[in-house]
Amino acid sequence: MNGQLLQGKTALVTGAGSGMGKAIAKLFAAEGANVILADLNEEAALQVVAELPEGSGHAVQADVADDESVAALVRETLDVYGAPDVLVNCAGVPQAFTPIEELTLAQWDRIMSVNTKSIYLTTRHAVPHMKAKNKGSIINIASIAGIRARPGLNAYCASKGAAIMLSKALAIELAPHHIRVNVINPGPAETPMLGKFINGDEAEVEAGKKDIFISSVPLGELIQPEDIAQAALYLASDLSKIVTGEVMNVDGGRGI
Repeated sequence: MNGQLLQGKTALVTGAGSGMGKAIAKLFAAEGANVILADLNEEAALQVVAELPEGSGHAVQADVADDESVAALVRETLDVYGAPDVLVNCAGVPQAFTPIEELTLAQWDRIMSVNTKSIYLTTRHAVPHMKAKNKGSIINIASIAGIRARPGLNAYCASKGAAIMLSKALAIELAPHHIRVNVINPGPAETPMLGKFINGDEAEVEAGKKDIFISSVPLGELIQPEDIAQAALYLASDLSKIVTGEVMNVDGGRGI
């Protein structure tokens, strides 16, 4: 890329303190954007800001599942860099294998709130400012699990499937305002979240178990955060100015 694809644009990225969100924030800043890095872990977001070109990033502590927290996040975006041109919903939580009869209501609610309700909240608060510009790009990071069900990932699959259909509904609704809405479905990725699908925590995945994930990907390797960032850059930039309502599988072929 030429380093100018997002020149002068303001991007709001949730889940920007680690993994895919971090990679997206770093690439967007390198391509000229001013980036708001939102994360529940403010310290992690601040550490990422320190890696960006001076003045191109600003960290905000935010709970994307809380309406007032998201409203405050958008207000701070306006105060720091102005109305967002790009919104990337990357914050998410996984699910360790759980039979449906053992899944608690609290677990269900948390997964749905962070993975699906958050998209509603950030969009609800950011869209009025995009409408004022008559232009914008919203990118929702879902999962290949949203279109390819897996046993024991009941709530996670449901949350990502809902995120995909919500994105399509928003794409139709917001098209008259030249606001594009697209989805990226990552496959198994080399991020701190991978261990949670097995262990329920961020413990490093054992080599043998990692091989199980790798063997499920036809191209034979885990997806890297930078792979997702490159896809997000395309959807954020004018290279994709006529693309909306699309679901891009960045999964090494797992969804085939």
